[in-house]
Amino acid sequence: MTLTYHIWTIGCQMNEADSRHLASRLESVGCTPAERADEADLLILNTCVVRQQAEDKIYSRLLFTESLKRKKKGLIVALMGCLVGKKETEALRQRFPFIDVFMSPSEISPLLDFIQGAKAPSAEEDLLQDYNLPAPEKGQTIATHVPVVLGCSHACSYCVIPYQRGPEKSRPSEDILEEILRLAQQGVREVTLLGQIVDRYGLDFKNGASLAGLLRQTAAVEGISRVRFLTSHPNWMNDEILEAVLADARICPHFEVPFQAGSDEVLKRMRRGYTLADYQRLIDRIRQKIPHAGISADVIVGFCGETETQYLETVRLVEEIQPDMLRIAKYSSRPQTHAARHLPDDVPEDEKERRRVHLEKVLREQLDKRHRLLAGSIVQILVEALEKEGRWRGRTPQNKVVFCDDERDLLGQLVDVKLEWTQPFSMGGKAV
Repeated sequence: MTLTYHIWTIGCQMNEADSRHLASRLESVGCTPAERADEADLLILNTCVVRQQAEDKIYSRLLFTESLKRKKKGLIVALMGCLVGKKETEALRQRFPFIDVFMSPSEISPLLDFIQGAKAPSAEEDLLQDYNLPAPEKGQTIATHVPVVLGCSHACSYCVIPYQRGPEKSRPSEDILEEILRLAQQGVREVTLLGQIVDRYGLDFKNGASLAGLLRQTAAVEGISRVRFLTSHPNWMNDEILEAVLADARICPHFEVPFQAGSDEVLKRMRRGYTLADYQRLIDRIRQKIPHAGISADVIVGFCGETETQYLETVRLVEEIQPDMLRIAKYSSRPQTHAARHLPDDVPEDEKERRRVHLEKVLREQLDKRHRLLAGSIVQILVEALEKEGRWRGRTPQNKVVFCDDERDLLGQLVDVKLEWTQPFSMGGKAV
């Protein structure tokens, strides 16, 4: 009997990549996808616990899944991702006895083992082997993420990732490039090299491998039009990476460099390993070398002990660096982390929300003003999807979302668009 499967994914791009990997492996052993959870024989929940909000969604989904399993005889349920982590399986098994299979982040062999009744590759082999990807249907995948570094060894005081995903481990470049070649042959035109700290790619090898070298090799793969990378860390973003971006137009001049806070005191409590001045110098260096670069950042408001004065330092930093995008998160305490064990979560929830809303307003006003200046100009996008009849969606090299009105089939093409309207988080016009 052929099993149908449905994967529910929440969280970061790494989780999305893990789900894609799992789907490809399931299809390689004869499983077929189901659009709805209640139509599947096999239901997988890929989880995230970076924020309390994400964890709450998972528990709500688990209640639904438990109810579904009571109604549907023979339903197989698997739980994977950061909720499972590296050590929590037994406690979760007791709490959720209806779950059949538990898999830690990026690990899929227990599920293959379960459904095949045969020995699947070991977890270590599974984490680092080539991905056996099925050919996507037309329009399914133009841009995708390719993990190059798994795990993280930089323990910021607030972050649970090192505990849940384990220490960082780079994939061999030959495996990565073979995967990218297969993706290109299947119609993918843009790949994003992915890691918790992607700049540290290759540091656990002794062969001189580096992110800059991998970027150059990826850009040379036939069929690949664009290459991106994320997420960077201020301590590991070096000039070799900048030179690689500058030297090849296929490597997008877009830098995801989180700062997390604009106060040195808060950064110290976060254990980020750099100062505000260090971050400012890095942004200056990027813009001096690559004036057309796009810069995105992450920030946490309401971290332990953050005063109003320290929050306003973050606002001033945003006003100074003028990021092209800012992902704003309210601090939530995560078990096991240094902050949860040693720092009081003393900023009230309503104050965290006020700071989040205020900072988003600052960002929105900045982007609205800057994007208005682009009206009438021509930008190039890689068309990723048909939004609705006659309207396509793509992104600029700087990762700006642009809609393009055109009746032709533009999917997967690089298209010049004359901007006719702008908004804070998107722009649009007609193909030139």
